[in-house]
Amino acid sequence: MTTEDLTRISAEINQRPPVNGIRLVGVDGPSGSGKSHLATGLAALLDAPVLPIDDFVSWDDFAGWWPRFDEQVLTPLLAGKAAHYQARDWSDWYGSSLGEWKTQPWAPTVILEGVTCTRRETVGRLAYAVYVDAPAETRLARGLARDAAFPGHEELWHRWMRAEDEFFTSDGTRARADTVIDTGPQLT
Repeated sequence: MTTEDLTRISAEINQRPPVNGIRLVGVDGPSGSGKSHLATGLAALLDAPVLPIDDFVSWDDFAGWWPRFDEQVLTPLLAGKAAHYQARDWSDWYGSSLGEWKTQPWAPTVILEGVTCTRRETVGRLAYAVYVDAPAETRLARGLARDAAFPGHEELWHRWMRAEDEFFTSDGTRARADTVIDTGPQLT
């Protein structure tokens, strides 16, 4: 991903009409692909907050968190209100329980960053969707390096990647994206 990619995507986002007065931007793709890196760059260019899907997803709950996200985040933001949501408690590393309540104030543009955030249920609700990808071996290496301090991380990563492959294939996430960015082996 290059500075030119970020500049192009931010210009395309700014040209999109808001949905119910807000531009919700989804930065989706498999874990280790570079979503956080891209979302941070877009946030700087768009002067927009980033809402991490890691506040919802957990190793134990790949996709079942969606109704809570829809109710606590999407619905209020699309109604012009702040989102109040209960974030995952990552103190046990698995994110098995819920923790503190957070508030995401309404803003003209909000970036949703994380796995499955542009799923089929968001059609017509997002102003723009980015799918970030990288080769599987690159994503796995990034993930294993990032989570090396945690016991059982390799098994979790393999299981997680299988779940991602199945989800993205059945959901058609990549094909529905407004743009696809392949970060390759190096993030720039």
